[in-house]
Amino acid sequence: MAEEALLALDQGTTSTRAILFDAALHPRATHQVELPQHFPSPGRVEHAPEDLVAHSVACLRGALERGGVAAGRVAGIGITNQRETTILWDRATGRAVHPAIVWQDRRSAGICERLRAAGLEELLTERTGLLADPYFSATKLVWLLEEIPGLRARAAKGDLAFGTVDSFLLWHLTGGRVHATDATNAARTMLYDIRRGEWDDDILRALDIPRALLPEVRDCAAEFGSTDPALLGAAVPIRGMAGDQQAATLGQACFAPGMAKSTYGTGCFMLLNTGEAAVRSSHRLLTTVAWQIGGRRTYALEGAIFVAGAAVQWLRDGLGIIRTAAEAGELAARADPDSGVVMVPAFTGLGAPHWDAAARGAILGLTRGAGAAEIARAALESVAWQTRDLLDAMRADWPEMGTTVLRVDGGMTASDWTMRFLADALQCPVDVPAVAETTALGAAYLAGVQAGLLPPPGDGTAPGATHWQRRVRFEPAMPAEEAARRHGAWKVAVGRVARA
Repeated sequence: MAEEALLALDQGTTSTRAILFDAALHPRATHQVELPQHFPSPGRVEHAPEDLVAHSVACLRGALERGGVAAGRVAGIGITNQRETTILWDRATGRAVHPAIVWQDRRSAGICERLRAAGLEELLTERTGLLADPYFSATKLVWLLEEIPGLRARAAKGDLAFGTVDSFLLWHLTGGRVHATDATNAARTMLYDIRRGEWDDDILRALDIPRALLPEVRDCAAEFGSTDPALLGAAVPIRGMAGDQQAATLGQACFAPGMAKSTYGTGCFMLLNTGEAAVRSSHRLLTTVAWQIGGRRTYALEGAIFVAGAAVQWLRDGLGIIRTAAEAGELAARADPDSGVVMVPAFTGLGAPHWDAAARGAILGLTRGAGAAEIARAALESVAWQTRDLLDAMRADWPEMGTTVLRVDGGMTASDWTMRFLADALQCPVDVPAVAETTALGAAYLAGVQAGLLPPPGDGTAPGATHWQRRVRFEPAMPAEEAARRHGAWKVAVGRVARA
């Protein structure tokens, strides 16, 4: 291990992990803890805030111990996190006043309907690049202030602090000394003007959210304070922060406009670098901040799919037709490819480009000849067809995108069958990187940039892209006409479950 190490904290929806990297961004040690999710009622998803903190500290300590590195040798910590998950806590005690409301949670759908009825969605989209959907933090925060007695009065007095997971972890890692976020996480709250780079007072007034709740917004590579020495044995500087999908974009070195990546975890998130242009989507994609370094913002178009790996989890835990996630591809490979079975995994509604919170999942085209293999194949195919919907929308919104090579990461990339079908469905090459943990890699990269160990993003080739290497490329083998026909069947199925 070089004298200066970098430490990434990746707090995700289903697990927390820390990865120790050397100064050249080679992973050296990992510690991971599974994160329980709580489902108090249909449509509601929560985390215990104390788990977020305890697991993060345990993972940081575990990665250092496994790597045999003292905290004093770490040049910086980069934090990356599940985005939009909303926490409100007491400034005096640091205790959350309610469980964390996870990004998948749909309880604020009624508030979103209210905003649309009041004609506010155009303002929200123009300023924030987002849509009035329960996915984002703002309406979750409104729900807390409206539903929990006494919170609005405490918020107005400045007794409470709001944050996404990054802010909550930063607060606790620094011993309550720093209440801050970065531009990428701020951009996902539906409270942040992504062009002016500041919290939007018009939106705050419309939603009746006190500005005193909000964290300070900083660059993604910045000084975020240092850890409490009691936590890791030394005060370690926190020098990087980005939401998980933006961190993965950096980890995938999608530095040049036109480059795109897609991450397959619980959901699927596809980002297209549009450079200095904050492109307004005509196809219900999101306009977001890809990163902000040195005060300069790079933008992206983003498409969010709510269910990707979660469909495989359902095959395992809900149907019991596989024992491990790895078996899904093996089972799908045995299916009749012409069965006509199509699965729309709208377990928590449909994300981009449909944005239908009321849609629910369905399996169509079942016959007596259909079995577990056909259902497994349809589940995996659904991830590819949802990705094609996003890619088609991005090409329509931004013709400069040109020829695409999609860089992919996340747990599903371990399945060669799924990646081959993805290339077929998209009709473009799919690149899988050598370092699979691109989200953590991006967080460590930001810390390394701020520490002066690594160059800032270049043009996608050099110098900043040197940490990315391809493991394998999948080329499309399916004829374009067949891919278009199968995609058409998918769109018909989506029309059966969507409102519009």
